[in-house]
Amino acid sequence: MSEHEEDRITVLAKEFTPAAMEFHRRAMGERGYTMAGPVLPQKFLMLEDLGEPKELFDGELYYAATFVRRGQGTD
Repeated sequence: MSEHEEDRITVLAKEFTPAAMEFHRRAMGERGYTMAGPVLPQKFLMLEDLGEPKELFDGELYYAATFVRRGQGTD
């Protein structure tokens, strides 16, 4: 990975606490990751080509935590 590339991992959980604690549980900081932003509930959609988006998880909200590591090798 070049210095301008990012390695991103996003975890999803039905509740806030498991998503927020994943950073510590998996020692993401020790592996060079930071949190990309707040842990927020989100709806997820899948796009295939230019068609209409399809709801994932039956439209249910999931908490998403994204971790990012910049300019280092991948796991």
